[in-house]
Amino acid sequence: MLRVTGEFQAVYKAGARYRGNGLTLIILANDLEYSRLGISVSRKVGNAVRRNRIKRLIRETFRLNRELFPHGADVVWAIRPDFNIDNLLDMKRCAAKALAMQSGRRHVSVRATKKNV
Repeated sequence: MLRVTGEFQAVYKAGARYRGNGLTLIILANDLEYSRLGISVSRKVGNAVRRNRIKRLIRETFRLNRELFPHGADVVWAIRPDFNIDNLLDMKRCAAKALAMQSGRRHVSVRATKKNV
């Protein structure tokens, strides 16, 4: 997990941005053997209950779908006020779509399985 302000600022400053439905994924390679997750949810998104639910969904999506994200990178999810996803499958679809659009792929297949629902 990214926790220190300086780590977030480094990703914001030099990371590649992938925009999706109400979210921006910012990815920057790190020198570690694993990926780290950072979550930024503004107070404009909703009350504390809604913001914490979104953060739990993001952490679970990242944990279950590490293959979607580059290996050895810092990944920051910046949630915008127009974010409206409330389940794991839609969260995975949104992340996959944002990453695919940036890499030039237009169609992303995301299957619903017991593992990722």
